[in-house]
Order: sequence, then structure tokens, then C-alpha cells
Amino acid sequence: MSVLEATPQCDAGRAEPDGRYPWMNISRRLCSLLTVPSALALVLAGPAAPSAASAPGPAETARQYVVTGPATVQQRSQVARTGAAIDDVRTSGLKVTAIPSEVRAIQRLGFTVEAAPSPAPAPAPTRAATSYHTFAEMRQEVDSVVAAHPQIARRFVAGTSYQGRDIVGVKISDNVAADENEPEVLIIANIHARERLTAEQALDYIGQLTDNYGTDGRITDLVNEREIWIMPMVNPDGQVYDMTSDTSSGRWWRKNRQPNSRSVGTDLNRNFAYRWGCCGGSSGNGSSQTYRGTGPESAPETEVLADFVRSRVVGGKQQIGMFLDIHSEAELVLWPFGYTYDNTVPGSMSADEEAAHRTIGRELAGTNGFVPQQSSDLYITDGTTIDWTWGEYRIFSYTFELGGGSFYPPPSAIDREVARSREALLRLTDYADCPYRAIGKESQYCAA
Repeated sequence: MSVLEATPQCDAGRAEPDGRYPWMNISRRLCSLLTVPSALALVLAGPAAPSAASAPGPAETARQYVVTGPATVQQRSQVARTGAAIDDVRTSGLKVTAIPSEVRAIQRLGFTVEAAPSPAPAPAPTRAATSYHTFAEMRQEVDSVVAAHPQIARRFVAGTSYQGRDIVGVKISDNVAADENEPEVLIIANIHARERLTAEQALDYIGQLTDNYGTDGRITDLVNEREIWIMPMVNPDGQVYDMTSDTSSGRWWRKNRQPNSRSVGTDLNRNFAYRWGCCGGSSGNGSSQTYRGTGPESAPETEVLADFVRSRVVGGKQQIGMFLDIHSEAELVLWPFGYTYDNTVPGSMSADEEAAHRTIGRELAGTNGFVPQQSSDLYITDGTTIDWTWGEYRIFSYTFELGGGSFYPPPSAIDREVARSREALLRLTDYADCPYRAIGKESQYCAA
């Protein structure tokens, strides 16, 4: 690895659409490497990342393709190992976002790759249709909710993004200013920039809880008995970049906006420390949509999320009982692990832990019509949020893949799609006190 590869560029890139430059808010810790002699910089950079399936070269542009031929999880994992991002799994094949070198690697596997049809321009929202929230509008929505419900809702900032934007969240609980000894739930969304519907789901749940508190007995009980943390846009730089495109269907941007040695962006959902880069479920090529970064938590946004989870260890005990990472567009409910096909892993996933995950996952999917499965039943991934939250802290963890048919469903579809998972979110929140209730073993695992 060269010094260039091991360090970010402090003077790189043109202005973003909002006038910022990627280098203006670069981490002082990382930029300091540029002033260190080359040999020492290599030491500080740490060991080289695991090799990518496709050799890194000049920056390459990604676009969406349809891959026909992969019929098994092993074959889908072969496609994922090339570095291509698998966007959806269908009976006719896969929908992927890939760079040219990954397309060639997929073809060498013997599969057929064809360019996906260009999406139809999204119709302009009518007065009756909801529109997608921009980053600024999300912040306004959060501020409005907190102002309207100050007793049960509090705005917090978990940290800042690479370009200096706040990663904003809302805490919801009956005594919201206090840190009570209550089961906690953490819900994040928009970790992949183009997955716009996910932020709408998170904002909708904030509204569902706050608007119905005091009138709906079930929601009132949940708010009284839980501490619920919701972060609607955890990749704000990528989200702003995607939404400031001059095309109605966005830029198809997935990663954050941190420059790397060959391109821009790290896939935040491949950048977590648990089994990072272990198993062919991410890429070492900076141009790839699944670029894992230079090391675990090398992306500031990943570090912010991990630090927040670490901060919820109180008195030596992790307070968060349930974690949800909201994605789109494949209509799935997923649970750990993604890095291995094994359902149980000695010391990491017991039979009862797997059974509880599976039983809850199937129950949640039964309410929104999604397909429930272990993450690796789809294809192998590594360095993901849910593998880390479970593997490191034993937080029961799920991913929702919302529907809508694309990353940019028309605004008129927002209400319909978010309504599908409202019940699932309530049930997930309810299980935070003792997920083992799902398999009838609360007395064994959750007794006071």
C-alpha cells in the first residue's frame, strides 16, 4: 500500500453542490499522516486491507445492470465477491450496481450481464402527494416534532459527517430528559444515500409515536416503558449529494463522500469492525459500491454510529435491546449473520439466539409482507451494521429492506410503502425488553 492509498487527500476534489469541498472538514488525525515521513506513514496506516476480487485501477463509474444466471446463495455470493452491490434479488436474476471491472468479473463467472433499463423520470409531486425530505427539511421536521412534544421527544446530535453535517436523531421516552433504566431501541436509516424511502420510514415512526402518545394505549405504554433512539439520515453527505442531482431519479449514490485513493466514498455498511473484510462480502477497490474503507470505522459516520452504541453501555451493560437498520428496495427482513452461511456460531450465535432472531424476524415479516431470512441467505456480506451490533454487543439486530420497486419510487408511493412497516416497528420496539419471549424462554434469559 502506498502512502497515497493509506491517507486521505487534504486537497482533493471539486466543490460539492452545496459549495463545500471534501477536504475542508477532513479529520485532523488522518490529515496529520501527510506530514509524516513515508515509512512512518505506512506504519500508522496499519496492515493492508484484504485484497479485492477485482484489481483496483483508475476510478470507474458505476451503473445498474441485470445479471441472469445466479440461482443459489453461493452463486449470488460469487457476484457479491466481485464488489458489485446487489440491489435486488429476483426470480429472473439479480439487479446490481457495478463498475466496468466488476461487470467483467461477473461475466468471467459465466453469468450474463445487461445494462438495466433507465428508470422513468419520477413524476413531480402533486399537492396531495408527499415529497421526499431533503436534509434541511428532515432537520426542520425533527425540530417541529420536538417543539410540539417536548415532554417525550428530544433532539440529539450523535456526531458529524465527513463534510461536517450533524448526524441528527430524536430520543422518545416519557421522561425524555432522564437516562432511565428502561429497555432501549436504536433505529437508523439512510446509511445508503440513494435509499430515500428509508428516511421517510424513520420520520414516519417518529410521528407515529409522538402524535399518538396519550391517545393510543399501546403506543403510550411503549413510550412510557422504552427509550427509543431514531436517526433518520446517518449518511447526510451522501444524501445531500444524491438529492442535489439535476436528474429526477437522483445520482444513484450509495456511499459517503469521503475521498479515497481512487474515487470518492466508503460503503458505511461494510465499514464496521466485526469481521471487517473477512469473507469476500465487500471490496477493497475505492471505485466499488461496496468499498470497505481503509480499515474498520475509517469513515467518520461509521465511527459516530459505533461510538453512540458504545455510549449506551451503562454500568457495564449494553442498554440497547433491539437495533434496526432500514434499507430499500428488496422487501426483506434480515438478521445476523451476513459473513457466514452458518445459522449458529459457537460463542457468537447459540441455537436459542438464532431461534429468537428467526422467530421475531418471521413475525415482523408477517406484518409487512416481506421475506424473512438470515442475511447470508441472500449473499455473503461483511463489516455490516447488524453483524457488528449483534457480534460485539448481543443487541438483537435486524435490517428491513423496504419496497417501492426502486430506490426512487414516486413520491405518491411514500405513504403506502411506509404504512406497510408501521406495525412491524411497533412489535420490534415491544421486544426490546426480552426478545426471548418470542420462543417462550423469558424466564430463562430475562428474569430479574
